[in-house]
Amino acid sequence: MKAVEIHNLSKAFGAVQALNSISFEVHTGELFGLIGPDGAGKSTLFRILTTLINPDSGSAKVDGYDIVKDYLTIRKIVGYMPGRFSLYPDLTVEENLQFFAALFGVTVEESYDMVAPIYSQIEPFASRRAGKLSGGMKQKLALSCALIHRPSVLLLDEPTTGVDAVSRCEFWDMLSELKKYGITIIVSTPYMDEASRCDRIALCDQGTILGINTPDGIVKDFNSRLYGIKAKNMFALLNAARNVKGVVDCYPFGEKHHVIADDKFRLDEFKNQLNNLDGLEITEENPSIEDVFIRLMKR
Repeated sequence: MKAVEIHNLSKAFGAVQALNSISFEVHTGELFGLIGPDGAGKSTLFRILTTLINPDSGSAKVDGYDIVKDYLTIRKIVGYMPGRFSLYPDLTVEENLQFFAALFGVTVEESYDMVAPIYSQIEPFASRRAGKLSGGMKQKLALSCALIHRPSVLLLDEPTTGVDAVSRCEFWDMLSELKKYGITIIVSTPYMDEASRCDRIALCDQGTILGINTPDGIVKDFNSRLYGIKAKNMFALLNAARNVKGVVDCYPFGEKHHVIADDKFRLDEFKNQLNNLDGLEITEENPSIEDVFIRLMKR
């Protein structure tokens, strides 16, 4: 069963094409990731799916409801957590949760079992104003408020941006726990390392979908040889490596440069042309989702 269906969806803001005829589907109960940098169109897509703005062309359905014709129904069944902290900073933790419950015509007690694993972590601070919470605690409160009406589809726009590494890990653990309720979760992130926590991912860039698959499937689609290279002068190494026959691409990757090689690449020739660089190290590497993304982005 399909929780979200998107067909040839486009949206422009003046000369900026935020979404360019994208199409994909999300299955019911799936944890689906939209992976891409700022400006990829992720937030625009979320605003369309939550009926905050209309597309210029194309169509989309959420749980079978059309985003234009059935927008009032969609607003009742969708939980949305925007990229920026959107709760009331002058209200306490408890008051924010009660306010959002009242908006949807429910009580905190009715839905407490769903939010309890999350809200219980910040409940000791129930009387603290939301604006005084840490980044990780703000995200937990925002997630609790997005879940308080038991939505069937949960949309999370870069929920871990600006949050420390421990809180990021905890947040993804909470999302995995939410799957047992059958909620469809669509989450966007610029962090490639978070992609592995999803059932399937869509790689996005400049309003287009570069590829959709499971995290393992995305990596398996990388069918080129990959090497990691280091030297004392990394800048000189980057320029020299890019000029060697058989090198499709070379780019900085952490403390190394990654080299994508084609059938014309010969490792011994590569070493010979770079042997004048001090401290040269060359290792074979297993591709990551980030390597796949860079490869697809440059096609």
